[in-house]
Amino acid sequence: MATYIILSRFAPDAFQNPKEIKELAASVKDRIKKELPSLEWKGSYFTIGRYDVVDLVESDDVTLVEKAALIIRGYGHSLTETMLATPWKDFLDEL
Repeated sequence: MATYIILSRFAPDAFQNPKEIKELAASVKDRIKKELPSLEWKGSYFTIGRYDVVDLVESDDVTLVEKAALIIRGYGHSLTETMLATPWKDFLDEL
């Protein structure tokens, strides 16, 4: 199963009060679970820097990851960037 990283930045108009992030995050999570039940969500992290959120997901089907990123973009009011992540050991073994 492939691992993907979805990096997200909140749009400036995504919320008026930072406490609204809880509701926004719950809505996005519920929609992804409903529409993409086979996508394995490994974790989400709030970060300080260029991106606000880093999500780690696993799937054998890249289209599920693409759909999750689109849900985050549209429904979550975020700009996203998605990357395929190869475990370091696997990368070194292939050299």
